[in-house]
Amino acid sequence: MDDTTRVELEAAAFRRLRAHLQERTDVQNIDLMNLAGFCRNCLSRWYQEAANERGIEMDKDAAREAFYGEPYDAWREKHQTEASAAQQETFGQADKGH
Repeated sequence: MDDTTRVELEAAAFRRLRAHLQERTDVQNIDLMNLAGFCRNCLSRWYQEAANERGIEMDKDAAREAFYGEPYDAWREKHQTEASAAQQETFGQADKGH
């Protein structure tokens, strides 16, 4: 497989993951962190870092809006729930090495 095709496939997979997470608003970021060690905020930060590395100025809010599909504060107000004590305990014990 040539590099162009590989990059196109990776980009398509990323877009599908982003769309999937935009649809699955029932899945909380803390659950993603506890199970997989990353969340929507991590993905948006990685997106921002990739843009900045290529000389594209992008701040955290713009990156989050690109990933969440709307301003982050609006998404949180609509979809984020209070973390349970069990979720917080698991998060506190998780490896933050991401």
